[in-house]
Amino acid sequence: MTTKLDPFAASPSLMKSWTATSIAITAGLESSLIELVKIRASQINACANCIHMHTAEARAKGETEQRIYLLSAWREAPCYSARERAALGWTEALTRLSEGHTHEAAYEALKAQFTEEEQVNLTLMINVINGWNRIAIGFGLWFEPATAKAAA
Repeated sequence: MTTKLDPFAASPSLMKSWTATSIAITAGLESSLIELVKIRASQINACANCIHMHTAEARAKGETEQRIYLLSAWREAPCYSARERAALGWTEALTRLSEGHTHEAAYEALKAQFTEEEQVNLTLMINVINGWNRIAIGFGLWFEPATAKAAA
């Protein structure tokens, strides 16, 4: 992949704010859940940069290889909690909105596992990772996790 533009150089102030917002939104949710959601949205969006980055971050935070490898088939894999399943279902529903508005069942599962504040935080986080996917794919970005952490 060839970088087309460095958004951090082209718009440093806004990218710094975007990064800070991305970090702030994750407060109050479990880090393991956050990484699973980021990986799953990135898989759906085919963002190699973000899959690479968030699988490395998940491993660094203690996530198992099994759970990372099975994430694309989470419905059939027994290794995810009801809370994680609700978050992954909500992630897929919001990330795939263009495929039809079939998010009601996902929302019911979400409500059963998350407080209203957590629902908002998770929804914002899903929006942020989808945004990062579009920035990375659109501009041909490739960051190593250490580089991305330094940019933050």
